[in-house]
Amino acid sequence: MGNQDKLENAADEKVGEAKEALGKASDDEDLEAEGKVDQTKADLKQAGEKVKDAFS
Repeated sequence: MGNQDKLENAADEKVGEAKEALGKASDDEDLEAEGKVDQTKADLKQAGEKVKDAFS
């Protein structure tokens, strides 16, 4: 996978951070949790990309 995937993963992480911040600001625990989940998914995808890069 290329740079496009890495950019998408970074964007997903930023969206997750925004959701978490908005959830905290609005006292919406569900939105905050969704943001944390989005960040975790993005982090896992980024880790997968690093493994792929290591073996390329």
